[in-house]
Amino acid sequence: MTRSVLVVDDEPNIVLSLEFLMKQAGYDVRVARDGEAALQAIAEKVPDLILLDVMMPKRDGYDVCQTVRSNPQWQDVRIIMLTARGREVEKEKGLALGADDYITKPFSTREVVERVKFFLGSADQS
Repeated sequence: MTRSVLVVDDEPNIVLSLEFLMKQAGYDVRVARDGEAALQAIAEKVPDLILLDVMMPKRDGYDVCQTVRSNPQWQDVRIIMLTARGREVEKEKGLALGADDYITKPFSTREVVERVKFFLGSADQS
């Protein structure tokens, strides 16, 4: 079964880039453009991993991360936070709320793909 990635970001260029990279790596990709849409997408079909922006409309990435971690049915979902906020305190907050990893924007596309593969393995693993 193909592993799935949910890209959550409100910046169209980043969404396009991440969606392309994840599909190229062989993952099943869905997109949500704000925190509420992300939680709705997770409820519909739980992804294996979420690439989660911090600063978004409606609900920010920290709130989404905390909500995912508080739901026992979603405990196996991996979360990689992506943000322009690179200060150590923000990184610590994201990790404290349950993120598995934290990547600062602008990011290397190769780094993002490598981190996703680290958590999920190849796209066709079950």
